[in-house]
Amino acid sequence: MDRLSEIGKAPPLTRISNPVHQPGYRPVSLPMPLPEKASYNDNSLWRNGSRSFFKDQRAMKVGDILTVIVEITDKATISNKTSRDRTSSKNLGIDNLGGLEQLATKLLPSGADASKLVGINSTTANAGTGSVNRSEKLVTKIAAIVTQKLPNGNLVIEGRQEVRVNYEVREMMIAGIVRPEDISAQNRIDISKIAEARVSYGGRGHITDVQRPPAGQAVLDVLLPF
Repeated sequence: MDRLSEIGKAPPLTRISNPVHQPGYRPVSLPMPLPEKASYNDNSLWRNGSRSFFKDQRAMKVGDILTVIVEITDKATISNKTSRDRTSSKNLGIDNLGGLEQLATKLLPSGADASKLVGINSTTANAGTGSVNRSEKLVTKIAAIVTQKLPNGNLVIEGRQEVRVNYEVREMMIAGIVRPEDISAQNRIDISKIAEARVSYGGRGHITDVQRPPAGQAVLDVLLPF
C-alpha cells in the first residue's frame, strides 16, 4: 500500500539521524590493550602523544568527519578444465579342468559354455569445464562520521549518502575501523586502509522496481523445486 500511495511521486529521502540510534547498530568490541594515560611535561607546550605542534585538523574524536576515497577495481579470471577416461575388461572361463569341465557344463543351465563363465566390460568417462570472468569498478568519495573511539585509539566510522535524480535514489553506505595515523593531512583516507570495511552501493525508485522481479515470482523461485 505504501508503494501505491507513492505513484507519481519522487522517492522520499531518508531523514538525517544519529547512526548510533539506527536499528541494528551495535558498538564494535575488539580485544584491546589497556589505555595509556596522557602525560604532560612541566613548563612545556608539547603534550606527549601529539602528532603535531599546532592543532591537528584530522578526525580524532566521536562526531568528527573525514572523507573516504572509495576506489575499488577488482578483476578475476579463472578457468578450469578436467578430463577423465577409464576402460576395463574382465573375462573368466574354464577350458580344461582335468576333465571336470564337462561336469561343470552339466551343472550349469542348458546351453551354458564353461569357457565363458564371466565377462565384464566397463567404460567410464568424465569431463568438466568451468570458467569465471569477473570485473568490478567503483570510484567515488563519501564523507563519514566517527561514531566510536576504541581504547587503543582506532576510530569506528560510518557514512551514508543519498542522491536523487528524477525518480531514482542512489544510496551508498560505508563503515569500518581506521587508524588515526592512516588519515592524511587533508583529512582523507583510502578504503584500502579501512579494516572490516563494509561498502554498499545501490538504489531505489522506478528503475529499480522495473529491474526487480515481482514478489510472487521471487516466492515461486524459492518454493518450486524445478
